[in-house]
Amino acid sequence: MKPIVRFENLGTIDYQEAWDYQEKLFSATVNRKIENRKTDTPVPTENYLLFCEHPHVFTLGKSGKESHLLLNNKGLEENEAKYYKINRGGDITYHGPGQLIGYPIFDLEYFFSDIHKYMRFLEEAVIQTIKEFGIIGGRVEGLTGVWVDFDGPNPRKICAMGVKSSRWVTMHGIGFNVNSNLDYFNFIVPCGIDDKAVTSMEKELGAPVNMEAVQTILKEKLAQQFDYIYA
Repeated sequence: MKPIVRFENLGTIDYQEAWDYQEKLFSATVNRKIENRKTDTPVPTENYLLFCEHPHVFTLGKSGKESHLLLNNKGLEENEAKYYKINRGGDITYHGPGQLIGYPIFDLEYFFSDIHKYMRFLEEAVIQTIKEFGIIGGRVEGLTGVWVDFDGPNPRKICAMGVKSSRWVTMHGIGFNVNSNLDYFNFIVPCGIDDKAVTSMEKELGAPVNMEAVQTILKEKLAQQFDYIYA
């Protein structure tokens, strides 16, 4: 029997509000797994996939450097952006309108107990999604995420990734540039990488892309990649 995932589209939501909601679902799943170890009648955990967009915000992962944010408090205010230090892996990144955020809160014991494989599956779902629009994406050796011109002279990141996991439960996820304002990436050293560019589907195609169409396809590709069904 295939795993079941509950899908929610949160629309445009403040980063802190979405983070709190993730934490609620994540903690409930982890705690249930802990309690299940103490009983002969375990209660199944649940899996969730959240889609949303955020107002302008910069987030710094546990392995990041604060110096990779190139704005001071006044600069953040002038650009209507917020800044958070958060509990995912990775360095600094930007989220904002036109960027599709995907937060899988998965109990990987339904799928496989391998975080590196999990990251590669997320990447592959995005690679297959942009392929539907005629964009060829791939990976750059040693770097996380999805890249355009990945084996050429000018690799450009179209999707960033950072996750947290505990007891094989995941949170955080992907920031997928669909119609993003790429100017905001000039205010950071994206993911700590200062020698490679950032791009979006809109930039690569030369015109805005229908966000709902991208959401629909990515939702399908994730289900195919992880071999689950939606509740």
